[in-house]
Amino acid sequence: METWRVIAGALIGFGGVILVLLAMAQTRDRKGATNSTVAQTGAISLTIIVLLCVLSLTVLPGPVVWGIVALVGVVNAVLLLTS
Repeated sequence: METWRVIAGALIGFGGVILVLLAMAQTRDRKGATNSTVAQTGAISLTIIVLLCVLSLTVLPGPVVWGIVALVGVVNAVLLLTS
């Protein structure tokens, strides 16, 4: 496995954990949200992040992987600045 894939996967994973926590917090703040909806949001978000990490480590081409890394970074920056 190439080094750049490992670095990109780690960046996606680290940024993804922050996104999962932000998604769960925003779900919790919604009116009428229950503990099960918050847990379901966290499970779905974590599954998507794990899937992106596995795909970036194995089959996706380089420009797509780095585009995902940039997208995760931009979304994190925007969500952290607006919350």
